[in-house]
Amino acid sequence: MKFMKEFKEFISKGNVMDLAVGVIIGGAFGKIITSLVNDVLMPLIGIILGGNRIDNLNILLKNTGNPETDVVLRYGAFLQNIIDFLIIAFAIFILIKTINKMKRQKTVEETEVEPVISEEVLLLREIRDHLKK
Repeated sequence: MKFMKEFKEFISKGNVMDLAVGVIIGGAFGKIITSLVNDVLMPLIGIILGGNRIDNLNILLKNTGNPETDVVLRYGAFLQNIIDFLIIAFAIFILIKTINKMKRQKTVEETEVEPVISEEVLLLREIRDHLKK
């Protein structure tokens, strides 16, 4: 029973829940970026490369006569994954940069707020200054 209680405490902590939400959103975000790369960008790059899809680029290392047993270096798929990674990393960079900028603006706005001085304090200061004269 103590184990279950400890597990419930662990799983209900904010950091674990934040991590779970981050993983779920990250997975969905990854699917969106992968679709952007595969369905939008790569066909355009393929046109630039003369009609070839980049993920189909390969070098035949050993021809066995059977396409299933041929030894093929599929460097196009590797390039595709590098492009996916770079676009995802750039999108996350832009997202984090925007969030940090918003946080900085909020902090600046909070520090720029001048304290409101009550009317009584203003009158007391005026009386003090008048008595000093």
